[in-house]
Amino acid sequence: MQAIEIQQGIYWVGAIDWSMRSFHGYQTGRGSTYNAYLILDDKITLIDTVKETFASELLARVKSVIDPAQIDYIVSSHVEPDHSGAIPFMLSQCPKAKIITSLPNGEKGLKSHYGDLPYQGVKAGDSLSIGQRTLQFVPTPMLHWPDSMVTYCPEEKILFSNDAFGEHLASNQRFDDEVDKAALLYECQKYYANILMLYGRQAQTALKTLGGLDIKLIATGHGVIWRSYIQEIMNYYQKWSANSCEERAVIVFDSMWHSTEKMARAIAEGFAQKNIPVSFYDIKENHLSDIVTDILTAKYLAVGSPTINNQMMPTIASFLCYLKGLAPKDKKAFAFGSYGWGGQSIGLIEEELKAMGFTLILDKIRMMNIPSPAQLAEISRQLEKVL
Repeated sequence: MQAIEIQQGIYWVGAIDWSMRSFHGYQTGRGSTYNAYLILDDKITLIDTVKETFASELLARVKSVIDPAQIDYIVSSHVEPDHSGAIPFMLSQCPKAKIITSLPNGEKGLKSHYGDLPYQGVKAGDSLSIGQRTLQFVPTPMLHWPDSMVTYCPEEKILFSNDAFGEHLASNQRFDDEVDKAALLYECQKYYANILMLYGRQAQTALKTLGGLDIKLIATGHGVIWRSYIQEIMNYYQKWSANSCEERAVIVFDSMWHSTEKMARAIAEGFAQKNIPVSFYDIKENHLSDIVTDILTAKYLAVGSPTINNQMMPTIASFLCYLKGLAPKDKKAFAFGSYGWGGQSIGLIEEELKAMGFTLILDKIRMMNIPSPAQLAEISRQLEKVL
């Protein structure tokens, strides 16, 4: 396990999790990395650690550069165990190190996880001289935990951003221009949609704070380091956090005997007649985290389910619960579905869409048993009228 020098005297010493396929309830088909950075200066500093199970990988990379006992500081940007989990282990290897963490939440959180350790709290505006370099600490609360902070090194123009601007992408390449750009940007959007969407206001605040910094590298907590597409990812974060929507539609449904599916296809046709691109998701075949990634930037959302036991299908209920927790904004939506006798599911979906603050552009569309071709054509006509 070798460290990788990303700038003179600064090394990536993190871990690659090639096998991870689930994180916080969403699918991570490309694995992930847990990034940590070693800065060699008068005071040797480790920026973040890794998930506990990868502690030996972190240690091996550090040892390829220095004796870990020389480390003076460990900066903990975020208490979550995928970043802080190896702190106790690393302290056993570098006993003189102090842990730099945000006040009050970082110190409080680390204590609740790992007990009393040699903490040194920092707050907004604080900086730490480590020799030829200075570390400036910028709190980014609720991006995505209360303790979150980023660290800026003005001499190197590096922003150590932890979860901000990151993505779950396992790779032995360390920089943005060394991996497939389309895959990289998709994973960034998926990460933002499933982890940070709820915190758009906080992201806007962070972007304003960071906007005045001269940034040459963004060294993230997950995925690759940004050096070629820094402005591009900043622009995407601005768009996503501002709830900027594209003229696109997402249709999400479950179906038992294909009646609700037929309605979904008619709805897709209605959007097509207005030249509005559609993403079409049978929830049995698509993971909700992929659907949410698409919803992030879509203007329209149609959700459908047949009725079962006086309720919507459990798959759709789970999807709506997940989506509600992420608090998407500024969507236009409606509910649809088939039924045998009660038909309660469509009204229940509509209530959930209302509770999310969506603008309902159509009254709930309910059809008994098997919709006729004329009924399906009417769905398309109704939709065309309101678009």
